[in-house]
Amino acid sequence: MKIGIISDTHDNMPKIAAAVRLFNEEHVDLVVHAGDFISPITADHFAALNAPLIGVFGNNDGERLYLTKRFEKIGVIYPDHHEFEFAGRRGVVMHEPKFIDALVKSEAYDLVIYGHTHEIDIREGKTLVINPGEACGWISGRATVVILDTNTMIPQVIDI
Repeated sequence: MKIGIISDTHDNMPKIAAAVRLFNEEHVDLVVHAGDFISPITADHFAALNAPLIGVFGNNDGERLYLTKRFEKIGVIYPDHHEFEFAGRRGVVMHEPKFIDALVKSEAYDLVIYGHTHEIDIREGKTLVINPGEACGWISGRATVVILDTNTMIPQVIDI
């Protein structure tokens, strides 16, 4: 199984389209968005995904009702954090890095995904932690996503 991991798209439509193309070319089975979609119009580009999407709202997602409505045919955006299962493993996605160290120490999850900081953070171990950085590229100047092969649990950071 392959998981496409993205965060902090912040309405950068060309970068969203590039990420969707990459995820489709790589035949990902699931896309996880760690928040800050921003505008409901982002659904127009995410609609081209060939895989289901799960995501969480970020601190800058203001129009949550319409975001939820626009994404309902693409996937589900959860209010805060969301626990999910993949390939016989447990994962959790959140926007802000709340209690990351405690989650890792608890060993309750195989995968912890977060966003918010706009910085790439990959921590390998029994619990793999992934912040894919920012897909928008507005803050760092680098637009990135991650593809995770769940057979090896090795994440690949990709510039888009």
